[in-house]
Amino acid sequence: MQDLVTDAIALKEALLDFVYDAEGEIAVALETYAAEHGSKDKYDIKQQNIIVDTFLTEGRVNETTPLELFMEERKDLNEIDCVLLELWQRNFTGLFEIKAISTTQLKLMNWLTAKEYLVVPHSSIPTAESDRWQQGEILLTRLAPLTDDFWFFFSDRSDKGKLGKPKLAVAIGEFRTKFGNQLYGDAPELLAEAWDSVAVYHQEFIDYFGSDRLTMPGEELNQKLGELQSKMSQKRLEAAGIDSSKSMQELMQESGADVSEIEEAADLSGSDTEAVAKVLKSKKKLSSVIPKIDLPPEIKAAELVTVFSHPKWGQMYLPNYLKLIDLLDKESPETDITCQYLVRKYLEEPQTNYYIWQLLVKERGNKLEKVLQTVLNNPNLKLETDLPATLQKYDKPLHPVLPDIASVPIHLNNLFEEAVAQVQKSKSKSKKKKKKKGFL
Repeated sequence: MQDLVTDAIALKEALLDFVYDAEGEIAVALETYAAEHGSKDKYDIKQQNIIVDTFLTEGRVNETTPLELFMEERKDLNEIDCVLLELWQRNFTGLFEIKAISTTQLKLMNWLTAKEYLVVPHSSIPTAESDRWQQGEILLTRLAPLTDDFWFFFSDRSDKGKLGKPKLAVAIGEFRTKFGNQLYGDAPELLAEAWDSVAVYHQEFIDYFGSDRLTMPGEELNQKLGELQSKMSQKRLEAAGIDSSKSMQELMQESGADVSEIEEAADLSGSDTEAVAKVLKSKKKLSSVIPKIDLPPEIKAAELVTVFSHPKWGQMYLPNYLKLIDLLDKESPETDITCQYLVRKYLEEPQTNYYIWQLLVKERGNKLEKVLQTVLNNPNLKLETDLPATLQKYDKPLHPVLPDIASVPIHLNNLFEEAVAQVQKSKSKSKKKKKKKGFL
């Protein structure tokens, strides 16, 4: 096995050299890919290395991956090299917990999918790094197969240390932000299910509200979204074959469960209390759940909120959309300070994604272009040609990234609920301590 690992390391270095030494289309493709998926933090070398390693199999040069180009151009590859390169098309980035360590291998579990892997260490990993590894630590890295049963580290490793559930939930959230296109990289069936759930939510939204765009008070919107989510939860229970006919009281009597526990679980997950009770009682388990969509306080409190729904981009909530439209409809909006402020706000806030900007360009393009020229101090800016590059500078992806409304695997949902419960208990204890007076 160690001979195979040595061959794999040498082959990986040759593949990287092929990409780094290339000119023309490959060099341009790498630069573009790094710009689209990179971080503003230029000092995060480990993340940059992972992005380059991801480019090897997910980047495109005229619809061909760099790895495929390498296989076409290198005529000196032996049989082992070719087998490895074919296997490496399954490499992926994940957030792994070290479940076990031995002198010859590690057992890792990808927290995004709960899948486990036997990983063979290699000599290019500094001893000072590998000696620090302990069971329970979290590693952000990229794995590639050596055989059907064994894997190796295909990229740099970022050691997150041992994480409690709240910090682990935060780390998964950061992974989603930095590596959104890598979610469920080793479980395409989970990814497909998540994307399908976004399209289903979109259709449910249209069926319920009668449109893919509407404006209403934030408080009313929050209430109606809760009603919509409740309806969707019941549909998922029925589709999973879970009995929806029994009342909460009947379920309590049958299971002997504590009502306070079920209410707490429902509160943490944002689900209907009876829906939670039915899932707990049923022997049939859902593979994934729709996360709670809890509008931020500023959206709930807004006098008017315009909400947009899209089968890929998900839902977007903008409390100042109509105001911006009104300002753009005035003469010389580029001279209006409030209009400039809102356009800059739309550039900086993640909620106003590429889809929203495309709508604005379609509906108010000429006026918007003038305001954007003023805001960016660039009189030559043209929306038709410069918008994508401009938005990328503000970390706005040009293609949909799996939105927050997408379904998540049950094990992740459970982790998030437990993390919230721990944080709430910690806050509760802190409040109790603050109430103490005198010598107690």
